[in-house]
Amino acid sequence: MSNNEIVQKLWNLCDVLRDDGINYADYVTELVLLLFIKMEHENAQSGVMLGHKLPEGARWPDIAKLDGPNLLTYYKATLLGLSQSTDPLISAIYADAQTRMKEPRHLRQLISAIDSIDWYSAQRDGLGDLYEGLLEKNATETKSGAGQYFTPRPLIDSIVALINPQAGETVQDPAAGTAGFLIAADAWIKAKTDNLYDLNEKQRSFQRNQAFIGMELVPGTRRLALMNCLLHGMEGDEQGVIHLGNTLGSAGSGLPKSDIILSNPPFGTAKGGGGPTRDDFTHKTSNKQLAFLQHIYRGLKPGGRAAVVLPDNVLFEAGVGADIRRDLMDKCNLHTLLRLPTGIFYAQGVKTNVLFFDKVSQHATGSTKEVGVYDLRANMPRFGKRTPLTRAHFAEFEAAFANAPPSPQPLPPDGAGAKTATTPLSLQGRGAGGEGETSRYRSFSREWIRERADSLDIAWLKDDNAEDAADLPEPAVLAQEAMGELEGALAELQAILAELGEAE
Repeated sequence: MSNNEIVQKLWNLCDVLRDDGINYADYVTELVLLLFIKMEHENAQSGVMLGHKLPEGARWPDIAKLDGPNLLTYYKATLLGLSQSTDPLISAIYADAQTRMKEPRHLRQLISAIDSIDWYSAQRDGLGDLYEGLLEKNATETKSGAGQYFTPRPLIDSIVALINPQAGETVQDPAAGTAGFLIAADAWIKAKTDNLYDLNEKQRSFQRNQAFIGMELVPGTRRLALMNCLLHGMEGDEQGVIHLGNTLGSAGSGLPKSDIILSNPPFGTAKGGGGPTRDDFTHKTSNKQLAFLQHIYRGLKPGGRAAVVLPDNVLFEAGVGADIRRDLMDKCNLHTLLRLPTGIFYAQGVKTNVLFFDKVSQHATGSTKEVGVYDLRANMPRFGKRTPLTRAHFAEFEAAFANAPPSPQPLPPDGAGAKTATTPLSLQGRGAGGEGETSRYRSFSREWIRERADSLDIAWLKDDNAEDAADLPEPAVLAQEAMGELEGALAELQAILAELGEAE
């Protein structure tokens, strides 16, 4: 049985929860509270975890052996006990956890169904990947809430491959969600180090407990992230890999500077709550993405590298937006910008990009000499269930990225006013489906960008799937056409009313 088949089987169990009156939005939370206990048992048995994280009495065999009313009573007491655990990680995972199930037979049905799964096959691909597949399934089915901006796994894998994290480096995600970026970075390092066996014990301990850190604002999402990390063998500090807090508030200022930062910050403004309250930002803004961008380039160590997913408005917003982009291009070498296809996120129509940059120094100026822009948006298919986004769609971009020259060497931390020595990217027309203006990958000088008010909203390919504003009629003509269509619609409505005998 493949992981996809197991994920579908687990998702089908939501029918049982629905029969017990559980709301659609609570399916995953309800399911994973129980599923994590099973997965913890399987991972402890197989050695993925260094022993059990759950205490005796709260493990899968303790629950699975019960039946009838005692089962539901025991399960409720178990969740309460775990929420009050002296282990800060377990208490964080099960904070305020409670089941809304009312029928012991439905709980028994869930336990039996979970036990019937081919866990040997599941172990082969990793229980963590199985769990993550369930989270992605939830995102694709609900298309709302946290799932609205669930970062597609092919995009995460491509970004991680290009950033190329190494054992011993610290990796941060200040908007962790369910920890997709951190888990992919961990998997990349494990693949390069024979599942960490090439490292000594001190190095392995660092990877398990110190290498990765994230922050998440929403407690329920953090719960899923902590479970996800543990199932992948990532334990973190006493708070776990994912800390609870607002990166744009005081908690964010306490995050350590990192070698690598990977993130897809939440979209929207501060009006919905959780807005920037930090007093250590140079540029004050209510735009969450601009605030996160400040945190990211400030939070990199000299020589550190980052990749961040951002919507189009960050690229062209004037005023403080332009100030932040200038600051970014001074302190960092912004070497690559990837224009992503429209519709790859579950919020259809959102236009996004990935910015790749390397930190030079907090005091550096003129670090960016040229920006290579890859357009993966123009003339691309409409991605969805019929045309899923795959890693293969990033192949040409990855090849062009790999052919770019090395990043600049970092300046000393106190290198105030120092200049950087970078080599121009010279990416124009290289191996990206054309030459010059027909290529998907071109480079643009810092001077050229400066002349455009430091806007990074750069496009040159004609998109046959989109209307060109330059080809549209004059506004007056468009208004007249719209008026004609409205008048026609009103006439049709009047005719319908007349037939019904309701016309005035």
